[in-house]
Amino acid sequence: MKKRQYFIRLNIIVPIIFSCLSILTLIVTYRLTLYGLAPGQAPFSYLVIWGGFVVLFSFLAGWLISRTILKPVEAFVREAEKLPAVQQMVEEHKGRDEIARYTQVFTQITDFLSKVDARELFPEIVGQSKVMRGVLSQIMKVAPTDVTVLITGESGTGKELVARAILNHSKRRQGPFIAVNCAAIAQGLLESELFGHEKGAFTGALSQKKGKFELADKGTLFLDEIGDMPLETQAKILRALENGTCERVGGSQTISFDVRVVAATNKDFVELITKGQFREDLYHRLNVFPIHLPPLRHRREDIPILAEHFLESQETEVRLSAEAIQVLLVSPWPGNVRELRNIMERAAVLAEGGVIRPKHLTGLTVGEGDGDDELALDEEIDLDARLEDVERSLIVAALTRTGGVQVRAAELLGIKERSLWHRIKKYEIDVASMRQK
Repeated sequence: MKKRQYFIRLNIIVPIIFSCLSILTLIVTYRLTLYGLAPGQAPFSYLVIWGGFVVLFSFLAGWLISRTILKPVEAFVREAEKLPAVQQMVEEHKGRDEIARYTQVFTQITDFLSKVDARELFPEIVGQSKVMRGVLSQIMKVAPTDVTVLITGESGTGKELVARAILNHSKRRQGPFIAVNCAAIAQGLLESELFGHEKGAFTGALSQKKGKFELADKGTLFLDEIGDMPLETQAKILRALENGTCERVGGSQTISFDVRVVAATNKDFVELITKGQFREDLYHRLNVFPIHLPPLRHRREDIPILAEHFLESQETEVRLSAEAIQVLLVSPWPGNVRELRNIMERAAVLAEGGVIRPKHLTGLTVGEGDGDDELALDEEIDLDARLEDVERSLIVAALTRTGGVQVRAAELLGIKERSLWHRIKKYEIDVASMRQK
């Protein structure tokens, strides 16, 4: 018979030890008081001796417990501080107390491991910023389930890439992946495309055709730009999702399917519902697990990484100059990742001597941009927020140019190193991702 083993957690056993010590102290103090009062003398001397013993014992017990617990932690921190990526951070924050030191090292190691994990699990998605790692964490949570996912975000943020990443980490990865762009199909043909049609159902229906729901059986159906779907089709989509069945156009046979639906849109559903352009019941049926993709201007730390990634796929070997990187970092990027890819492909063709300079970044808007980054003085603007955004962009540009070396970045910006450190902390800038490997 196998012997059972029981383990008690440290956060339980340590309080128990000190609680027992308190109870023992209370009992002995009570007994000493009775002993001193019995012959009619004050028990003060007995209590002083006992109190000194309790203090000494408590100190030794606390020291022994803390040493036992913290010894492996201290060993880990010492070894971690020898790593080049952590060493620079240690030099920058010398003189801090041990708790702050441990916190900094653990934060740095956790940040590094999460980036490695993101690269290993999602090689098709390029991005190491905190906001993107949050998105990848959401994907890992929802992918193993069959829950319906709604991906929102501006055009060009990579919604189909996220949909494919969900498929690759799901139990349906061996099944079909069928993508339908609801905005690219004529209004009268979308229903036939999704549910199929029988021969002779309408003019031009020369043969029977299976719909996307039927073809995606045991797999994933990706409904892109679902915000552009006609209202009459929305009602039939809702019925199909609720029942798991559909009928081909012109047919009467009920077709069952087992499909995981992932939908995506760049539209504002609240606005569409208010205007009566999208069914609220369908929205709630799709919005079981929402994933929002941030625009590129909200993840500027990823711009240099994405730019290098797009350049690696070019026929000729080219690289970005530091000045070109600065220009890329301050651009508003209304077209997001898709716009960045096009700019890089064009710049690679125009580059001279294998180096991309600002003059090769044709078609790139620097400064004022479109959408919510446009500076329109006849509209209400938040000046403080705008100035903070500009300041953050300049700091990211300086850190990228100096390879994450904060001393050199501070010199480049004309401010003190401590002032730069406070701003980095304020804007939560990921300096580690900018350090040269």
